[in-house]
Amino acid sequence: MPPKKKGGGGGKGGKKKSEGYVIDGVSTTEMTREQLEVFAHRLREEMEREREERNFFQLERDKLRTFWEITRQQLEENRAELRNKDREIEEAEERHQVEIKVYKQKVKHLLYEHQNNLSELKAESMVSLKMAQDDYNEQEMELLKDKRKLKYQHKEQELAHEDEIRAICMKHSEELNKVRATFEVEAREIEAKYEKRLTTQRNELNLRHRMELTEIEERKNKQVAELIKNHENAFSEIKNYYNDITLNNLALISSLKVCAKY
Repeated sequence: MPPKKKGGGGGKGGKKKSEGYVIDGVSTTEMTREQLEVFAHRLREEMEREREERNFFQLERDKLRTFWEITRQQLEENRAELRNKDREIEEAEERHQVEIKVYKQKVKHLLYEHQNNLSELKAESMVSLKMAQDDYNEQEMELLKDKRKLKYQHKEQELAHEDEIRAICMKHSEELNKVRATFEVEAREIEAKYEKRLTTQRNELNLRHRMELTEIEERKNKQVAELIKNHENAFSEIKNYYNDITLNNLALISSLKVCAKY
């Protein structure tokens, strides 16, 4: 949590303090050099831990990217191999057509030169043609079989790679959740610690305030008692003074009455 700003308002007639930050209940303006060095060391440790975590996630991302590039390259190689097989099938088809064309030309030539042996030559040419056809069919079946096998292998590799990518993503997500949970626990602990400190400081301030109020009340009661006592003493002195004046006046009146009789 970021440090909180300490209030700058002082008592009546006091000097205004410069604003600072409160760290562990102590303003940075009131910290000693050792306390500031400890706080700076703690900040450096937190920055180093965050840098290590960032490097870890970057390394995991680079591993995933490398694995993706290897998988993509293998996929391109398999596709290239399939294209080569397709070209081989097309070339075999072309050779077969050429062979058929050659055989047809031979048949025509034999029919032209050996009309007497037409049936035999026709049978031989049909046998040769059948053999060539069978050979072509066999080659075509082998090539188609290889093509299906390559497609099946390619599909299996794609599924395996997808499973591996999903597993890596799930592992990465679990690790992120663990790190996030750890951070949340640490944040709650720090918040509880500072809340406890804040409560303690608040209680101490309340206790100090009550004690100060009690002292002020006692001083006020003492001053009131002294003032009442002083007033009573002054009243007693004034009362005695006026009593003396009254007695003197009465004595004077009595003396005047006696003089008046004579």
